[in-house]
Amino acid sequence: MNLPSASHSPALPRDSRLDRIRIVLSHTSHPGNIGAAARAMKTMGLSRLTLVNPKCFPDAEAVTRAVGADDILQRATVCQSLDAALADTVFAVAISARQRSLGPEPMQARQAAPEVLALAAGGDVALVFGNETAGLSNAEVQRCQRTVFIPANPEYTSLNLGSAVQLLCYELRLAAFDGSPPVVTKAIPFASPLATNDDIERFYAHLERIMIATEFLDPQQPKRLLPKLRRLFGRSELERDEINILRGILDAVEKKIGQ
Repeated sequence: MNLPSASHSPALPRDSRLDRIRIVLSHTSHPGNIGAAARAMKTMGLSRLTLVNPKCFPDAEAVTRAVGADDILQRATVCQSLDAALADTVFAVAISARQRSLGPEPMQARQAAPEVLALAAGGDVALVFGNETAGLSNAEVQRCQRTVFIPANPEYTSLNLGSAVQLLCYELRLAAFDGSPPVVTKAIPFASPLATNDDIERFYAHLERIMIATEFLDPQQPKRLLPKLRRLFGRSELERDEINILRGILDAVEKKIGQ
């Protein structure tokens, strides 16, 4: 089966350590979950997918669920054993919700992410996810140096495979960019530069003139109206465009009362 070509996207800032992290799915039963995992990886900047004895792959459902991440499916490595999937890695992490008496000490995903990235600076690191029904076997967990879990509701810890991959990849991306991943958008910025002090003072003078003309303000008894208005607008940190809008409203009022 031929997988379709991936669409091209603009280059984005990335952390090269993410390129050294393998997402390993062991004995996956449903091809749709493979596609969902690929999509989860791509949204977070990971690209290396390894499959251990998948029941159905390649498969059209995997491509459908990948939703544009089919390039990750195209490059996926298929292995016959976990040993082969972990070849040449410097560290392996078992993702498991079950508490086990044997195997490495468990660690929360958010705590583990910086350690995984630090190790990835020196070589390939594998995150190993188990079968949808049974998860990872004890033997598979013991092939890894760390067990990581997602701190879900203790009364119901079952997560869909694609969701589990998404959460781990998200934690890795957050850790890679110190909690502030780069955001690239084509949207036109809504904000404009802040108004200058001169712009603001001209606005206050214009506003005072209109309030007097409409008899809203009695200049003989101004009380605290103007200071309160200054405090009100001062809290807004007025932008240049906002000053122009307000001055435009005042111009319209001035024209109306001058008729």
